[in-house]
Amino acid sequence: MRAFKAGLATCLLFLIIVCLTIVVSPILYTSFGEVLESFFSEEIIFALELSLLTATSSTVAALGIAIPSAYALSRFNFPGKSVFTTLLSVPIVLPPVAMGASLLIFLTNTTLGYMVEKIFNFVFNVSGIFLAQFVVITPLALWSLKSSFDTINPRYEQIAMTLGYGRLKAVIKTTLPLAKSGILTATVLAWARAVGEFGATVTLAGATPMKTVTLPIAIYLALSTADLAKTCALIIILICVALSALFLIQRIGKFSM
Repeated sequence: MRAFKAGLATCLLFLIIVCLTIVVSPILYTSFGEVLESFFSEEIIFALELSLLTATSSTVAALGIAIPSAYALSRFNFPGKSVFTTLLSVPIVLPPVAMGASLLIFLTNTTLGYMVEKIFNFVFNVSGIFLAQFVVITPLALWSLKSSFDTINPRYEQIAMTLGYGRLKAVIKTTLPLAKSGILTATVLAWARAVGEFGATVTLAGATPMKTVTLPIAIYLALSTADLAKTCALIIILICVALSALFLIQRIGKFSM
């Protein structure tokens, strides 16, 4: 028993050391003055503002699709459901850069994609950042929400409908309030993932300075020019975003208990 506990403690200590190394290294590597100066650089402020704008808008759009889709997958059976759910899982396991490349090929090499591109102008533009983030985070939000809906007894909706509510109103009055913590958790997860999205974004929207540079792309550009102070500043910002998201998820979990 002691050997088993010692093994668990060793594994836990190893993970703690790895996590602390990731969090502390950017802070210790450069001087406080260099990092502080980089924080207020025009490039970082632009990347931060663009990341917050696109991540928030793509999260809202993703939830608008994911909530009804997750509810449908949780409550109804229909022909081809297994095929449909498998296809919806592909973006979760597919590398983001592959998704970005697929979108780029679709928009520039197919008739339908060319028509869409003429209207929305996704390629190498800010709208492409939104599309890339939306495609990446929607499946994540979908499956998180489906798990939440699966835990809610459909009898609540049935009882509401016996009282004169229609299906939609019954869902709004019963299921959605009961799934509130799950919806909030999915929102935070999707938003944090959108802020950190790199592969699909850089492939579809490019890395044009002061135009399509989000925080992760800014790290890539800073490293390519060996600007370690700016790199560390950007890493610290993303670590703060990640820690804030994890804190909110924990608070949501405690609030729902």
